[in-house]
Amino acid sequence: MGVTDCHIHVNPLWEMRPEARALIDTHPDARTFESFLNDPKAFLKLLDAAGLERAVLVNYVAPQIIGYTEKANEFVRDFVKADPDRLIAVGSVLPTRPKAGAEVRRLVRRFGLRGIKLHPPHQLFAPNAYVDGKLKGLREIYATCEELGIPVIVHTGTSVFPGARNRYGQPLLVEDVAIDFPRLTIVLAHGGRPLWMEEAVFLTRRFSNVYLETSSIPPSKLLEYFPALEKIRDRVVYGSDWPGPGVRDLGAHLRAVRALPLQPETLEKILVRNPLKVFPPRDPV
Repeated sequence: MGVTDCHIHVNPLWEMRPEARALIDTHPDARTFESFLNDPKAFLKLLDAAGLERAVLVNYVAPQIIGYTEKANEFVRDFVKADPDRLIAVGSVLPTRPKAGAEVRRLVRRFGLRGIKLHPPHQLFAPNAYVDGKLKGLREIYATCEELGIPVIVHTGTSVFPGARNRYGQPLLVEDVAIDFPRLTIVLAHGGRPLWMEEAVFLTRRFSNVYLETSSIPPSKLLEYFPALEKIRDRVVYGSDWPGPGVRDLGAHLRAVRALPLQPETLEKILVRNPLKVFPPRDPV
């Protein structure tokens, strides 16, 4: 198996609110990117050209801030059918949804989702909001993912989308989750950048079920943000966040990471081996 990009946004852009879509349209390849949404085979060719074996397609429900509804789960379910060995579907369930745990189970078993995304700054809740008993659906989501062996990807760090509540992106809020659900694989998307990188590293070092993910961090800043990267290499996974504003080209982003002064063993773990632990290959049909 080759490299896995653990954080790519192939999402139903037509659902986005105008003010959110305006940020996406600033990307120089915005029109090209949109063409991929109806042509997964063309997207697979893009992965080939970039030197990527697999891509984790991160979708989530955030109607108030971004505009995505539960149709995003249907979109990613259908998109990955082009090659479910290379394309990994990640979807979302809002904790306010009735029987949230049962919905996670349905999405995993019937839709084939292989991960659940939580975006606290866009979904407007803290990742530990279940602790006081007020957001019981959130506990159901974590417990069901733990039971099914499905990772939860939690956005940590800031967001510039209009209306985002960035206080919910603090990584330390995930500590309760790691303690209460010790068999749940938790991925700290974006590593808490640009304010809380040390907290993300702390959680990764403290908990064996927590992984730090590098998406949206410029490769030139990766070792500046995470000087202890070699020490935590057993639980770091690569991600780009393409087509985010700072990620112009998938292949160039990967080449820049490969060019960093890291040990070959570290690169092998971050790019190849650790993603296989978090997102294992599908069981043979």
